[in-house]
Amino acid sequence: MTAIKHALQRDIFTPNDERLLGIVNVCKAGKKKKNCFLCATVTTERPVQVKVVKVKKSDKGDFYKRQMAWELRDLTEVDAKDANKENPEFDLHFEKVYKWVASSTAEKNSFISCIWKLNQRYLRKKVEFVNVSSQLLEESVPSGESQSVTGADEDTLDDYQELNAREEQDIESMMEVCEYAISNAEAFAEKLSSELQVLDGANIQSIMASEKQVNILMQLLDEALAEEMLQSVKEQMDHISQSNRLIQLSSTNNVHLLEEIEFLVNYMDLSKGHIRALQEGDLSSPKGIEACINASEALLHCMNVALRPGHDRLLAVKQQQLLFAELRDAFARRLTNHLNNVFVHQFYRASYLSLPGHDQSSSLSQHSMELMLPKHSPLHRDLLRYAKLMEWLKNTQREKYEGLMGTYVDYMTRLYEREIKDFFEVAKIKMTGTSKEGKKFATLPRKESALKQETESLHGSSGKLTGSTSSLNKLAVQGSSSRRSQSSSLLDMGNMSASDLDVADRTKFDKIFEQVLSELEPLCLAEQDFISKFFKLQQQPVVGGWMEACALECPLLLTTDTLCPQSKWKDTVRLMMNKIFHSIEVELNNLIALGDKIDSFNSLYMLVKMSHHVWTAENVDPASYLSTTLGNVLVTVKRNFDKCISTQIKQMEEVKISKKSKVGILPFVTGFEEFAELAETIFRNAERRGDLDKAYVKLIRAVYMNVEKVASESQKTPRDVVMMENFHHIFSTLSRLKISCLEAERREAKQKYTEHLQAYVINSLGQPLEKLNHFFEGVEARVAQGVREEEVSYQLAFNKQELRKVIKEYPGKEVKKGLDNLYKKVDKHLCEEENLLQVVWHSMQDEFICQYKHFEDLIGRCYPGSGITMDFTIQDILEYFSSIAQSH
Repeated sequence: MTAIKHALQRDIFTPNDERLLGIVNVCKAGKKKKNCFLCATVTTERPVQVKVVKVKKSDKGDFYKRQMAWELRDLTEVDAKDANKENPEFDLHFEKVYKWVASSTAEKNSFISCIWKLNQRYLRKKVEFVNVSSQLLEESVPSGESQSVTGADEDTLDDYQELNAREEQDIESMMEVCEYAISNAEAFAEKLSSELQVLDGANIQSIMASEKQVNILMQLLDEALAEEMLQSVKEQMDHISQSNRLIQLSSTNNVHLLEEIEFLVNYMDLSKGHIRALQEGDLSSPKGIEACINASEALLHCMNVALRPGHDRLLAVKQQQLLFAELRDAFARRLTNHLNNVFVHQFYRASYLSLPGHDQSSSLSQHSMELMLPKHSPLHRDLLRYAKLMEWLKNTQREKYEGLMGTYVDYMTRLYEREIKDFFEVAKIKMTGTSKEGKKFATLPRKESALKQETESLHGSSGKLTGSTSSLNKLAVQGSSSRRSQSSSLLDMGNMSASDLDVADRTKFDKIFEQVLSELEPLCLAEQDFISKFFKLQQQPVVGGWMEACALECPLLLTTDTLCPQSKWKDTVRLMMNKIFHSIEVELNNLIALGDKIDSFNSLYMLVKMSHHVWTAENVDPASYLSTTLGNVLVTVKRNFDKCISTQIKQMEEVKISKKSKVGILPFVTGFEEFAELAETIFRNAERRGDLDKAYVKLIRAVYMNVEKVASESQKTPRDVVMMENFHHIFSTLSRLKISCLEAERREAKQKYTEHLQAYVINSLGQPLEKLNHFFEGVEARVAQGVREEEVSYQLAFNKQELRKVIKEYPGKEVKKGLDNLYKKVDKHLCEEENLLQVVWHSMQDEFICQYKHFEDLIGRCYPGSGITMDFTIQDILEYFSSIAQSH
């Protein structure tokens, strides 16, 4: 601090006619450490002005500059935070409050004491001192490097004077006389100090002797006036002045020499305890690690001290620097070997259960019930004790640091690769049901027929959603009881949902897949967090050596010329994670492929789960390894989902109908209902709802198109019946599920159902009173030709007698018989599942009554007063329809 103080006085304050009385090294509280100095100064001219000046190093760091100054009279309060405990923080209240943290409590106390003294001496308005010990304000400022200038310093401040050639030669001669001037700086400093005291005494005696001589000279001057001896008096005075100047200069140079020696001793001296810790410190125990950390930091501080001009030419400094370099290299080797051994020990301890010859009770088969990944938090906890030493190694021996990084990655890659492989094997076994068949199913390529046989053996006669889809191409529409295939599709979903086994299998798959992702997520995050902390990659990237080799495998990850520093260290972490966990993406894709083979509808579960975990990982860190890897796997899952939807549409298009049986509700219509119910359950509150909505639209359009196709090709069942029943089923499904994106399709389904219901009723009912209908068609034709309605009865072909003949042919008994045959015909056309028979029958009743009322209206208008009526009434018609419906 003395050297800094001297430099500030010389470079900043002396040119401004100011004296530096107090100084403290501070940084702003709560911010990144950017050190500066607060200086208490007074002007050399009167009236005296007292200021607090903020000084900091320039950006290049080669000189100091004045940044800000405050008048002491503007200071209202000094808050030392705590009067009883050591606390480096303090506040200065000017127009606003400035919060500072001193480099040490002693410096803070010294500075506050200096401010107090200046306040007492120069200001009328006294500053308020809060949380400051009264003893500190009353006692004098303590000595040492942090001591501020006292009252004596306020009077004089010697300027630094560079040694001239003669003085430099005198100092070198003096150091040659003293043999230990270089080897033992402390002894030499003590000798200089004692000689300085002798010189000070001689100086005082000389001054005292000078006083006597001055008195004598005064008397001689009086005599010289008379005796003309002034020339000898002048020479004597010059001699005394020269003698005093030489004494003072020698004293000043000795002081500066002592300061230089103290600087070297203080900043380039490493304690024996630190040296012993670096050479022999126990790197296995917490206390030993802490001692090594402190010693390594002290060594780094000594090696990085900024030497003053000329220091590097001193033999003692060169010897000390050589000692520091040897200590650094030796400790780096010892630390590297120890950490290598720690990595090896931790690796084999973690993988001990998998080593040959170990107790087989710990094997995979015994742990198949536990789908869990081993936790490595104990390993991380043990290694984090060395984090500060790794940072030291990074700053001093980059090559060894990168070598340790490569060693760690190599060992952990092998460990995680085995653990992840075993973990995914357990997941595959759990998905397929049995260990032996599960492994074979998950790993061996087979034909579709073999896959079908194995699946049936795994899950029984009820069938699993696997196997060949070739049978779908020849599927006949025969009835709901026979709609079953070996592949999950919209054609067989209707029956699959009725199987408790299918529901249980899908629930089991969902839980297994979620557990796999839930185990991988904390594992990757914990390892990434450990790597960042242990290798100190939060701020500074590591590019070179081992990292360059890794970059060759993935050159896009390191673009050191274009990326910001934060992106660089993130890429470094991601490179290490990619190396360690390279098997995760492969194993996940294999697991996804297996799940898709087991049941193509598993892609719905996987899309929702994977999307959620990608979203979670991106919220934590969008650029993390976990986020990137899961995002890549999500692309595969989305492709499988799209493939599943495309497969369902293709299977709809390939459906063929039977020529011998009625169609009824098409299997892909009921399949869409089951798909929608399943999807709505899976995608409730899901992030990827938009993907499902797009799939809905594709599927429903394909369903509509293929319903119309099957209806047009149907020979046994009328087209209107196929359309009416299937669109009624679709409308009911969409109304029940309330899928917002299919609202337009729901209205379209209702419209198509209504249109084809009306068309079927009209076409099936036809003209049950055919002759009567033809008769009245003729009547309407005559009226249309211009014959008045009341004159129609005078037409020969349409007189009253002809009308009675036609009405007589349709007695109530015959009408009922005809309606009974119509009911049987409709019953053959309609299927039981949709239960639309009564709806159709009621519509036919309304249509028949409508025709009856039309005939009665024509009779009333064209044959008024004739008294001609039908053989049956509307009430009779209602009874006919009701009794026929009840009898069947």
